[in-house]
Amino acid sequence: MSTTSPTSGQGKSPTAKVAVWVVLAAVVIAAVIAFVAARVGSSAAAPEDAGQVVRENSQVLSQAPNEQAVLVEFLDYECESCRAAYPFIEELRVDYADTVTFVHRYFPLPGHRNSMNAAVAVEAAAQQDQYEAMYQRMYETQAQWGESAEDKSAVFRGFAEDMGLDMAAFDAAVADPATRERVELDVADGEALGVGGTPTFYLDGEVLNPESLEEFRAEVEAAAAD
Repeated sequence: MSTTSPTSGQGKSPTAKVAVWVVLAAVVIAAVIAFVAARVGSSAAAPEDAGQVVRENSQVLSQAPNEQAVLVEFLDYECESCRAAYPFIEELRVDYADTVTFVHRYFPLPGHRNSMNAAVAVEAAAQQDQYEAMYQRMYETQAQWGESAEDKSAVFRGFAEDMGLDMAAFDAAVADPATRERVELDVADGEALGVGGTPTFYLDGEVLNPESLEEFRAEVEAAAAD
């Protein structure tokens, strides 16, 4: 998938995008190894109903007025592969806006220093109906803060300020344990489903494992036509 911005990425050929996707497979494998290492021995109790692909409180990126299919993505805002997939998913949102609903589930990987901080910031923005704007800001700026050993919470707060959010409400949401618990509920669902890395996609409740972007698009198109 393209590593360029959504606008410039539209000029990439499918072959070039697939090549990038293959190169980034190594990043996904590394993330899976880090994820497994960090989760082994975890004593955190999962909710009894863990394992849901979509919940009533899941972040709906875009709702199709004539919904025929639902595409769910478990994502990590610090994940390079998620950033690479971002322009392609945005293209699909445009092309299938009428028939495909797009849903996001938080899945911050423990190997990323700021992935949980980013998810909490996005969730805090979502509480002011600014989920989409904040998620886009995260991916568009990932190269500036990703893979850092330093806490970038102040950077994410700066995004909220730039967006004109109510900062008292934003700060309160970030500090509220319930906000992190909301993110961790998505993680619990992902773990129960067997998600081991990001991005992981589910199309109409079934995990999607395409071998190319063309196959990915074809499966979405077929589901949208049903």
